[in-house]
Amino acid sequence: MVVVIGLLFGCSSLLPSGNTVKKSPWKLFDEAKASFDKIIINQTTDDELVQLGFDPHSTPNIAILSYLDVRRLFNYELDRNEFYHEGVNLCVEARESCWAYDVEIEDISKKRVGNFWLDLLVVKRQEQTTGWRFRALILLVKGKVVYKLWSGNPMLDETKAKKNPLGPLQEMGPSILEEVFP
Repeated sequence: MVVVIGLLFGCSSLLPSGNTVKKSPWKLFDEAKASFDKIIINQTTDDELVQLGFDPHSTPNIAILSYLDVRRLFNYELDRNEFYHEGVNLCVEARESCWAYDVEIEDISKKRVGNFWLDLLVVKRQEQTTGWRFRALILLVKGKVVYKLWSGNPMLDETKAKKNPLGPLQEMGPSILEEVFP
């Protein structure tokens, strides 16, 4: 009897889980943000960026963008350049002397929680997502930072729930109706 009860209620460890990590030298959001905050516009050089961990040649998940990529990213129009940040204008005007680093790192875990049997029978599924995400854009002209911008989620904690009272029949319903009534 104890085995049956354990099978009915104690199987949450059998639910699927996963982890997405975009590797970087930073283990936490605050570490990445602290390194980013040390970048000083019109002062920090590309060699100093390497020391801070922003090196696309040794740090994963940092893309190198050209000035054309920067133009597309900002939807840049030459005749309206007074609306853009001075660093963006400098980058576009410098052309081949400009490049950008697009930093995208994250540490996200997803796991299904709840009752194993209800999940298996597609009656009730819950997925919990936790972790963090950090993005940054750094523009350089002739090896010196002229613009920087960051965004991200310091703390992700999201739960998605889906209920299907009819279980797998609910999932099959629309496809069966399509076959019967084409």
